[in-house]
Amino acid sequence: MTRSMRTTRGPRIVMLLMVTAILMGGFTIRARAQSADPGQPMTDAERALVAQHPDQWANLTPDQRERVLENYRKWQQMTPADQHAAQRNFQEFRRLPPDERRQVIQGLRQWRQLPEERQEQLRQAYSHYKRLPPDQRDQIMQRYERFQQLPPQQRQHVMENYHRWQQMTPKEQQQLRQRFHETRRYRKLFGD
Repeated sequence: MTRSMRTTRGPRIVMLLMVTAILMGGFTIRARAQSADPGQPMTDAERALVAQHPDQWANLTPDQRERVLENYRKWQQMTPADQHAAQRNFQEFRRLPPDERRQVIQGLRQWRQLPEERQEQLRQAYSHYKRLPPDQRDQIMQRYERFQQLPPQQRQHVMENYHRWQQMTPKEQQQLRQRFHETRRYRKLFGD
């Protein structure tokens, strides 16, 4: 695979990961009575799901059964459009090379480790991103691609600067912006 193919695929993987995580993580499970055994189906639909796959169900651990049922409940709460998008993302995921699939899975694990508050912040940011005009979205993706191509040490430096920026007050950020613009004007005038 050529470098250009990898760099154009990288953002696709990130977007696939974000959409999948948002779709699967963005739906809450309705409050339900606690059963004595959380890994057991509680509704007719859940029992029908288990009945369709008795051999696979029998081979699952109690934790795996609970996870399957949680995912099924989330699926049931999704709109048909969201279900279709999730299916499309899964098909695209299956077409990825094994190494890229591992990256997506690792990203999903990291997503699940995030506090709910941070997940919600990321969902809102993604929702904002989707509402941007196509040219602005393209510009963001191009910047992301450039960031991904930086050597690891330089990426780390950029992230440290970003974290410092986040710690600044709005007034400090404005002052830094002004200094930055003044420096750019100076360089244009004097050819530095």
